[in-house]
Amino acid sequence: MQLTADQITQFQRDGYLFLPEVFSLEEAKVLRDEADRLYAMDREEVWRESTGAPRTAFAAHTYSEPFRRLGAHPRLIEPVEQLLDGKLYMHQYKVNAKAAFDGEVWQWHQDYGTWQRDDEMPEPLAMNIAVFLDEVTAANGPLLFIPGSHREGVFEAGHDLATTSYPLWTLDRATITRLAERGGIVAPTGPAGSVIMFSGLLVHASPPNISPFGRVIVYLSLCRTDNHIRRFKRAEWIAHRDFTPIESLADDCLRELAEAR
Repeated sequence: MQLTADQITQFQRDGYLFLPEVFSLEEAKVLRDEADRLYAMDREEVWRESTGAPRTAFAAHTYSEPFRRLGAHPRLIEPVEQLLDGKLYMHQYKVNAKAAFDGEVWQWHQDYGTWQRDDEMPEPLAMNIAVFLDEVTAANGPLLFIPGSHREGVFEAGHDLATTSYPLWTLDRATITRLAERGGIVAPTGPAGSVIMFSGLLVHASPPNISPFGRVIVYLSLCRTDNHIRRFKRAEWIAHRDFTPIESLADDCLRELAEAR
């Protein structure tokens, strides 16, 4: 899958690109069912909220066949290769839940800020691509973006170790207020199977989910192979150390699983 010139211009301007219904509902359901199976596992890669509800299944592509296939799907890999102008490796892989009533906040942050500080990734030649496994609405904890915030580079951040179960380098209120007053805040929503591509420098967050409707989003953090991390402070299943270039699978690799059910 290749992006058009207009889509590339929009991504460069806003720092993100929303692509509705990239995957069929049948393909998304294969992954959504698999997410429930992973969240029931007792593994160090599966993190939970303080209530016990699932928060994140890290490195799912290493112990799940459906998520392995998603991690090499051409509808995800090819457009990121196009934007980053090179071959990619998987820096991080997360299956993030926002459980009904219990899904907690992800504070305002930049992903590259963490990759730079914790992992010594040299340049912001990395980005995220997110896949909705449920319908994402205004009510169930959507991603919040500040358009254009990626153009200011890396912001100063504090290391929040207390707000949630996952430590994060977060931005202060004054910075968020200034950026939002200039660029606004958007919350892309849409059906299962939709995709968002967004810069590792884009300032983003997601609110708690206090609705009765859960949602799951998969995040692939893809980095250009020549920009691989230099520091191995974090666990390998959080910041991967296999810099082998990803080779895309066939376009029907998930559809095969859906048809076999």
